[in-house]
Amino acid sequence: MKLERSKEWWMARARREGDAVIGAGLLAFDPMPEERPAGASAAVVEETRIAFGRFVNLMRRRCGFSMERLAQVADLDASELLVIEDDLHYVPEPRTVFKLAETFEVSQQRLMQLAGLAAANDAGFRQEAVRFAARSEAVHKLTPEESSALEAFVAVLSEQQPKRVK
Repeated sequence: MKLERSKEWWMARARREGDAVIGAGLLAFDPMPEERPAGASAAVVEETRIAFGRFVNLMRRRCGFSMERLAQVADLDASELLVIEDDLHYVPEPRTVFKLAETFEVSQQRLMQLAGLAAANDAGFRQEAVRFAARSEAVHKLTPEESSALEAFVAVLSEQQPKRVK
């Protein structure tokens, strides 16, 4: 069976992709986020991105790293780390999230979900992300409560098998 596509079809597909960098394989970027399932609402993605920025900030500080040092250790750009920690609308590249997961020794899949690059089908995970973000504040030294929240959230990120919503 031979499948043929018209030039118009390919041009329409290219317009939908816009300026997005398209990848292939396990972590391919979805060029049409408006077609995501109804469960992946903008509010949920925003909540998890807040938690993602706070997580990166707290883990960096826990490790005693400046942004420049974390960038060096994780082989990332320091300016991107700054944006990750400060701008909840920023969508990091999958490579960036992979490098951070590797550096912080947490689940790549969970961190992708937290960054909004993959759909989190686990309502408990989203609730934990929101709880974590609400309990952590950007201060210079981790408070005992922040440290406790970070430890609990690292345990959630480190789970191997996410529980699915039925």
